[in-house]
Amino acid sequence: MEELLLDTELEQISPELLNKMDAYWRAANYLSVGQIYLYDNPLLRNKLLLSHVKPIVVGHWGTTPGQNFIYVHLNRVIKKFDLNMFYISGPGHGGPALVANTYLEGSYTEVYPNISQDEDGIKKLFTQFSFPGGISSHVAPSTPGSIHEGGELGYSLSHAFGAVFDNPKLIVACIVGDGEAETGPLATAWHSNKFLNPITDGAVLPILHLNGYKISNPTLLARIAHEELEQFFKGCGWKPYFVEGNDPEKMHMEMAIVTEKAVTDIRRFQEHARTKSDNTRPHWPMIVLRSPKGWTGPKVVDGLQNEGTFRSHQVPILVDEKHPQNVVLLENWMKSYRAKELFDEEGRLIPELAALAPKGNSRMGSNPHTNGGLLLEDLIMPDFRAFAIDVPSPGAVEGQDTMILAKFLSEVVRLNQNNFRVFGPDETLSNLLGAVFQVSNRQWDANIQDNDEFLSPSGRILDAQLSEHQCEGWLEGYLLTGRHGIFNSYEAFIRIVDSMFSQHAKWLKVTRELPWRRNIASLNYLLASHVWQQDHNGFTHQDPGFLDHVISKKADVVRVYLPPDANCLLSVFDHCLRSKHYVNVVVAGKHALPQWLNMQQAETHCTEGIGIWQWASNDQGSEPDVIMASCGDTVTLELLAAVSILREHLPELKVRVVNVVDLMKMQSSSEHPHGLSEVDYDSIFTRDKHIIFNFHGYPWLVHRISYRRANRNLHVRGYKEEGTITTPFDLRVQNEIDRFHLVIDVIDRVPNLGSKGAYLKQQLKDKLIEHKHYVNRYGKDMPEILEWKWNIKV
Repeated sequence: MEELLLDTELEQISPELLNKMDAYWRAANYLSVGQIYLYDNPLLRNKLLLSHVKPIVVGHWGTTPGQNFIYVHLNRVIKKFDLNMFYISGPGHGGPALVANTYLEGSYTEVYPNISQDEDGIKKLFTQFSFPGGISSHVAPSTPGSIHEGGELGYSLSHAFGAVFDNPKLIVACIVGDGEAETGPLATAWHSNKFLNPITDGAVLPILHLNGYKISNPTLLARIAHEELEQFFKGCGWKPYFVEGNDPEKMHMEMAIVTEKAVTDIRRFQEHARTKSDNTRPHWPMIVLRSPKGWTGPKVVDGLQNEGTFRSHQVPILVDEKHPQNVVLLENWMKSYRAKELFDEEGRLIPELAALAPKGNSRMGSNPHTNGGLLLEDLIMPDFRAFAIDVPSPGAVEGQDTMILAKFLSEVVRLNQNNFRVFGPDETLSNLLGAVFQVSNRQWDANIQDNDEFLSPSGRILDAQLSEHQCEGWLEGYLLTGRHGIFNSYEAFIRIVDSMFSQHAKWLKVTRELPWRRNIASLNYLLASHVWQQDHNGFTHQDPGFLDHVISKKADVVRVYLPPDANCLLSVFDHCLRSKHYVNVVVAGKHALPQWLNMQQAETHCTEGIGIWQWASNDQGSEPDVIMASCGDTVTLELLAAVSILREHLPELKVRVVNVVDLMKMQSSSEHPHGLSEVDYDSIFTRDKHIIFNFHGYPWLVHRISYRRANRNLHVRGYKEEGTITTPFDLRVQNEIDRFHLVIDVIDRVPNLGSKGAYLKQQLKDKLIEHKHYVNRYGKDMPEILEWKWNIKV
């Protein structure tokens, strides 16, 4: 610490200032305890009674005092250095701290005027916490200054880095809980510093809060030697500063010095990089704060140590009808903060303490980056039509859908150099999006060797870390602070971020209901290398279940698109990039497949989201005998191949062909904004004809979203967990989405097909046997499969 004393301007950290900061900290702690416990008598003007305590006391105290301590010290450096900074609370259930501090600085009352800066406002502040109709115990979307909800652990640091990409003036103080630090995503996130450009990006100041315990177990990082902990972070490329102990007076002095030193380091590194155009990666500062869990709380409860143990994790003192004697303990605890010295007669924080907080948008609860829609600018969009593939007639040409999309995306990247990025876990090239590297490199600030490709300290592509968690977290942080982006991934492995998607979807749902929150750009997933094209990877790479997970979320948030060809993919993605406050999931293949629609047709089809393909149907002027429907690229190919067989061998059969781009069209309009009305659904699918539906994913998903429809003759084929290392067509056969099984399905369900149907069914069964023998002998699909073309003239 002596070295620090020499390096910092200690004359600015007077004992008087530190005493005021301690008082501010006590005020935040008092408000935090009150939120957890009190229903009435907020400033203890009267003797505390059991009736003043909430009937059900819930909340988390253990992490709260440490976070309050950090907040007041960050306020000081914000004011001194005029910083653009906000606060991410990584520890679980740190809600009392952030609510208390944003209330003290005034940003909470500005958002919620009914929570006034007086005794009545404090009462409302207390009552609403973890109370029916109130606010949650974690740092929820309803908390000003928050872009990170602390319910699920592990993503704070990746969110922080996502926020500072392309934000050169921003510093994000990211508080990492020591329990959270044990999660895989957080452990990986320490390496985010290898992707930070000190010239064009901002900085993240991680503050690891070691309070020693999780719910009932010690934390690993708190139980290893100081030297080992320091070596770990130095090995990850950080410069750790330590503040350790439990004496508030000593800790305030050390924390004041360390926060100032960290900010000075950040500014020095950035100034050097920006004046010298030097992208060399510095060892960015971080802080390790070791303080007791439940600091300043009750020392002993029921004869057992509380402060500094796991027992302080949630509610340290039970105060209810079964434990009325503990009212006195609670009162003594709250009075230890000496609220009379902190709040005036009306219940306002006294002026000399209120003056410690920054003003206006410098307050962390009011930083515009924490309400990213305020800063959001529309993308400069190229005309997607200019990238269309020429389709003179249905099926006349083949194309690789994602490769065609990549040319469009590369232009989006080129036109939006400061607010659009492509994220992916080392799969951008594999998903055939390599055209983006013609306009930008990968951002990478570790060593670069001669044979590396597309690596640079400056780039718009973040796909050089093999972690779906990191990509998702970075992108979410980027979007939440007012920018745009996409996440491309193998379809099977997007499941790794199922819960991260869920948390983001819940965030969108809640913020949509908060009038002060502004809409942000949509979270756009491109799922390629999908289930139906895994020739060499096989069963492990086959899982379309992300779609099932997505549609379980609130209907006004999620959208799912399965374009059948490249022109439809272009139209869909243009729409997704322009949209706001949704999660858009787009599934597209990378292998060569027939192209069905020209751009004009594709644009119309995608705008409608579902439609009858008249050029493939023969029921014009009459009622159809069967509806043949598809949703997805590969299943559309097989469906049309089946239709061609039916029309050749059973020409009298009236077939209506339907293609679905927007999966949510299958859901009732009463359940999803994109859903078809009953009248429109019946006009397409009829009320009683058999529907053979070939679906990209698990078949029960279509049944699930269309169960309300009048037509109960829906028969869905899709992926049913059959697969191995095999040919593309054999995989389809194994899951019975192939043309032969589809035609047999029609013959089995449509009446009056007579002997023609019977003979055709036998031929197709023979074909299935012939196919099996062929692929087992030659290792490839039969020529008639590989060379098949749609040959029915429109």
